[in-house]
Amino acid sequence: MNYDYAKIAKEVIQAVGGSENIKSAAHCATRLRLIVADRSLADDEKVEEIDAVKGTFFTAGQYQIIFGTGHVNRVYEQIIQLGIAETTASEAKMDGKNQVQKAIRTFGDVFVPVIPALVATGLFLGLKGALLNDNFLSLFGMTNADVPHTFQVLVEVLSGTTFAFLPAIVCWSTFRVFGGSPVLGLILGLMLVNGALPVSVSQSP
Repeated sequence: MNYDYAKIAKEVIQAVGGSENIKSAAHCATRLRLIVADRSLADDEKVEEIDAVKGTFFTAGQYQIIFGTGHVNRVYEQIIQLGIAETTASEAKMDGKNQVQKAIRTFGDVFVPVIPALVATGLFLGLKGALLNDNFLSLFGMTNADVPHTFQVLVEVLSGTTFAFLPAIVCWSTFRVFGGSPVLGLILGLMLVNGALPVSVSQSP
């Protein structure tokens, strides 16, 4: 179904109390997030009558309107063109929180996406330690020298890549959270693990 997104944007602004009542706007995959000055000015019934709207709710200082994937970004673009200030989804989540809560939230936004990779790598490290352990191999009358080189390389890649490039992953996630270009963050992180950089090695006197 084709929608007039410019018309929808105007109706949304009117239904939530006018542009004066909207501090800023952001969006995620399915929802338009509006930071409103006065929640009571937003008319839920009127909003839900607008084309493409699938529901509304208010949480953490945000008036959120559900449009669904493919629609929310187009409505958002039209709302920004009508003069509403834009902000990132991460910044929108921070509204109404104190400094400690904001710091914790930011820390979480940076590192939570990295956790699955760290967990998977930890599992591979455990598997590596078990399979290539001399005591385990001796049960089959084998030593590390008997393990195929290809298998050892595969295990090393699976268990070592994430930690070897962890600075690049963290930089990518940090740039993503703070609204920068994730690609530039990734490049900066890769610079930090570039083999051309001098490595500090402590030497005995």
